[in-house]
Amino acid sequence: MKRMTGRSIPLLALLCVLTGVYAGTAAATDKASAEQLQRGQYLATAGDCVACHTAPGGKPFAGGLPVPTPIGTIFATNITPSKMAGIGNYTEQQFSDALRRGIRADGARLYPAMPYTAYAQISDDDVQALYAWFMHGVSAVDTVPAPTRLPFPFNIRLSMAAWNLLFLDSKPFTPDPGKSADWNRGAYLVRGLAHCSTCHTPRNLLMAEQSSRALAGGEVGTWHAPNITSDADSGIGGWSESDLVAYMKLGHATGRAQAAGPMAEAVDNSLQHLTAADLQAIATYLKTIPAQHDPADTRAVDSWGAAFDELDSLRGVALPSDPNQMTGAQLYDGYCASCHQDRGQGSFDGGLPSLFHNTATGRTNTNNLVMVILDGIRWPADGSDVHMPGFAQTLTDQQVATLGSYLTKHYGNPAAVISVDQVKTLRAGGAPSHLVLLARLALVVVLLVLVAIIVMLMRRRRRKAVQAGHN
Repeated sequence: MKRMTGRSIPLLALLCVLTGVYAGTAAATDKASAEQLQRGQYLATAGDCVACHTAPGGKPFAGGLPVPTPIGTIFATNITPSKMAGIGNYTEQQFSDALRRGIRADGARLYPAMPYTAYAQISDDDVQALYAWFMHGVSAVDTVPAPTRLPFPFNIRLSMAAWNLLFLDSKPFTPDPGKSADWNRGAYLVRGLAHCSTCHTPRNLLMAEQSSRALAGGEVGTWHAPNITSDADSGIGGWSESDLVAYMKLGHATGRAQAAGPMAEAVDNSLQHLTAADLQAIATYLKTIPAQHDPADTRAVDSWGAAFDELDSLRGVALPSDPNQMTGAQLYDGYCASCHQDRGQGSFDGGLPSLFHNTATGRTNTNNLVMVILDGIRWPADGSDVHMPGFAQTLTDQQVATLGSYLTKHYGNPAAVISVDQVKTLRAGGAPSHLVLLARLALVVVLLVLVAIIVMLMRRRRRKAVQAGHN
């Protein structure tokens, strides 16, 4: 549940992560070596800590980012070394317990929006380096974020102890001696620091990852985190390792896909800054993930579509007085063709992608296509900010549905469907969750069962007492 919505991370936040703006440098070197601080900084970047713990316009790691979840909004905590508002009073063991077990220094339980279920894989040495950097390499910020106030029964943090018993594997990563060092490094990063499963694995009714469908695709708020298993049609089985490395480093793989939404943020804040060796290790490991196939995918999702245009149908035809009556061709010509060209082929230099042979138009799950049309693609930390403008303020729900359907029909999977209701729901932030209601109903059922058991036991005791009196 990590990246639940798009987050605008200020340039200052990333600069602090990348350039090492250390607080109290002289004191820091006394308590932690420069090498350890540099390593901790790199690990924090690999873990993308800045993304969730920095609010828009806020200071790095000072918390306050609202993270919508199916059980309510969770506010990210301050993880600067502030003794008043952050983790400045944490011991290394308390830091480790919060990171890997989801237990705060005061003993309260964290919610798994903080991906401690993945961070549990992190080694002791890496925890030590992370602790050193957060304590000595991050500037303290005395800002207290808004408290998280979830509805009953999720406001009872102690309930997470039971959840952890069911779903938390607290054992650190153990290398597989039968695999290469490259594979093991990739497995360590994917399962642990990079916490890929947090977004890319579907969840059950209790919001725990379905381990039997690891990396088969999950929902992240209004966005869909796609299947990244080795399946040739539904996943990345047809991608080369160099494709995967390019995607993580550049945010796009030519002729296949480009990162948007939470994935664009992951590339922007984290993945593009990893070493070439670590990116290669991740690619090596991902190519071995057991395939998970979606029956709806009858061919590779990045193999659909071809160049197409309907320019002839536009000549001499006036636009309708009602904008909602515009055709897909008219909408494409007015809002897309200037960048993606007349036939959807993209720019000649590849800077603007082709709309065919593109996962954005080739998936039957069309949420990401709708979200890109509405929100565009933003990479705040690279200085350019807007990679594609959004049209949420320009196009109506009907126009987005018409345009999206035109794109999938001619450039993507013609079986994909985009409805006006779908656009309306995504524009509003997604469908409402019924998890709180279901949890409350479940509690009522449990209480009724307990009452029934107590009544039954009392009746049985009375019958035995009556029988004993007759004897």
